[in-house]
Amino acid sequence: MNNLAKLFSRLSLALAVTCVSAYTVDAQSNRKLVRTGNKFFDRENYRAALPYYEQVLANDPNNAEALYFAGISYMTFDKEKAAEYINKAQSVKPNVDRDIEYWLGRINHINYRFDDAIKHYQAYIPNIRKRDDWRREEVAMLIQQSRNAQKEVANPKDIFVKNLGGVVNSEFSEHSPVISSDDNYLLFTSRSAGNNQSGSKASDGEYFEDIYETRRIQGDEWEQPRSIAGNLKSSGHDASIQLFDNDTKMLLYRSVNNGDIMYSERQADGSWGDAKSIGSNINTADFESDAFITPDNQRLYFSTSHYSEDGDLDIYVSQRQRNGEWGKPRSVGAAINTKFDDDSPYMAADGSLYFASRGHNSMGGYDIFVARYDSVAKRFARPENLGYPVNTPDDDTYYRLSPDGSYAYLSSYRIGGYGEKDIYTINYIRAARVTGRVYASNDSLAIPGLELVFNGQQADKRPISYRDVTKQEDGLYDLRVLSGRTYQVEITKDGEVLTTESFEMPMVLNDTTTIEQNFYIDFGDDTTRVTSAPTLADRGTTTDKAATMEFKNIYYDTDKYELRAESIRELDAVAAFMKANPNVNVSIEGHTDSRASEQYNMTLGENRANAAFDYLVQQGISPRRLVTVSYGERRPTAPNNSSANMQLNRRTEFRIIQRQDTQQEVPVN
Repeated sequence: MNNLAKLFSRLSLALAVTCVSAYTVDAQSNRKLVRTGNKFFDRENYRAALPYYEQVLANDPNNAEALYFAGISYMTFDKEKAAEYINKAQSVKPNVDRDIEYWLGRINHINYRFDDAIKHYQAYIPNIRKRDDWRREEVAMLIQQSRNAQKEVANPKDIFVKNLGGVVNSEFSEHSPVISSDDNYLLFTSRSAGNNQSGSKASDGEYFEDIYETRRIQGDEWEQPRSIAGNLKSSGHDASIQLFDNDTKMLLYRSVNNGDIMYSERQADGSWGDAKSIGSNINTADFESDAFITPDNQRLYFSTSHYSEDGDLDIYVSQRQRNGEWGKPRSVGAAINTKFDDDSPYMAADGSLYFASRGHNSMGGYDIFVARYDSVAKRFARPENLGYPVNTPDDDTYYRLSPDGSYAYLSSYRIGGYGEKDIYTINYIRAARVTGRVYASNDSLAIPGLELVFNGQQADKRPISYRDVTKQEDGLYDLRVLSGRTYQVEITKDGEVLTTESFEMPMVLNDTTTIEQNFYIDFGDDTTRVTSAPTLADRGTTTDKAATMEFKNIYYDTDKYELRAESIRELDAVAAFMKANPNVNVSIEGHTDSRASEQYNMTLGENRANAAFDYLVQQGISPRRLVTVSYGERRPTAPNNSSANMQLNRRTEFRIIQRQDTQQEVPVN
């Protein structure tokens, strides 16, 4: 029995035998209803228990015991109602139970009230009895997870999380999304009543897990899901895991032998054949929960409790033998496996291992982590939390990338969903091209030589700024900006701010979108002051020097963006030059080697550029004079075929962007 089940059992026993002083018929009836509800509660059948508690509350809205048990029961599928009930139980009867502070901590934690959660956890510690010392470690972990969550939520990633919708998701749990190689066929697992073939229920009162299939109609539209039970129908849980061998085979979980990994082959008529064991080296008498076969069919990563002293899940890997069988497994290592559950392995095309864990620096429950593979050192790096909003204070599992790696699927229980766990898509917000012209409001001619500065914020409130100058030949500006936010666009001439306008950049989830945005400014009747500009030959000596100035690149450790000591010296030189030449701007351009995915490297390149940006701003350089750009792995300076060459590619470059001289009107191209 796990720790949570132990606590539920103790809670129900303690409250079921509580003596009540009132002897009225209603009071006796309420006590009987609570006891009946507790019988289901003991079996973790919360949906069956709730009607009994709710009947008590219909008779007596302030019944603390019914409020308390109902609140805990609602935690699995209605967080807000759970918070309402548990808080009311304490207000009615502060000492309703010894563990009330624990549950107040839990409910505040999953509802993003982290300071309150920590206070309740800390208040609970003195109530822990010696025989329950194991709880001290649990509460210490929950306090740390609350702090982790507070930090991550305060520093969100530029990520768009979208519910897959009510065609796939229901009021019950949906999880384990599996997408085909053409991105149009989806397998997933559901405990929904609507399509459940067997109609049978598990001990927790919910339908057994069944595997469903659906096909994409277009975009985010899916056909009505169908159960694929057929030959796969069993008397217990069946859950989807992976399509492999060109989508002709499926890995699945079945609740036999305490939980085994099975596989099924697609038949000629399109149905799925009988489930067969993946092999005796993988399946044991203990719990095997999830798995992933690499695209070359040579390695199997899977999670099992077999080798753990405490029964928690760890991730192991097995190599395929010459006879086609899977060999003896070995642990992926202590860098990934913790003393808590580590589950749901998934290997990306770049060799990165994604997995779900209750350990490491989780925000609470399962979080998704990634361990990058270092091909030089031949090992996985320390796992990184994917952060908020990929992860939440509750369970987040079954992270699977789309075939082209441009987005991911995830199973998660989030406020605003359809019920219990839902399937979501995770899209990394992209930069998009925005282009247009600036016109005088009394003229149809575009104005060259104007500087446009787009000022905005990243999701974590860090400032971002993009700039361009309207071209001499056609008055056009053209730049790429991060989508999904509002920018304040400052239009200047010779350092004079002509206007500041708000521009809302829509959400863009691809790399090919172009937005056209024109601006109109009031020049009165005099537009000649901005329609001519001297040539390069007319620039002064300071400008000549700035145009030819070159800075040294700065370099980074693998998968890092922290500044090295030698980088600080070069950044100090950049800052000194910019202070001496106030008419120049600098483009800070981040680059990476090619060991991670292109999407990941674009973010890493951006982080490297931002590190240099932040340092220069700290040295007194105006943010308006700095532009950050990420090229990721797209512009290598050397082939990525050795450690030395990859070091050359992990760099930030600095490029002069000439501003207009304050005494002359100079176009910038």
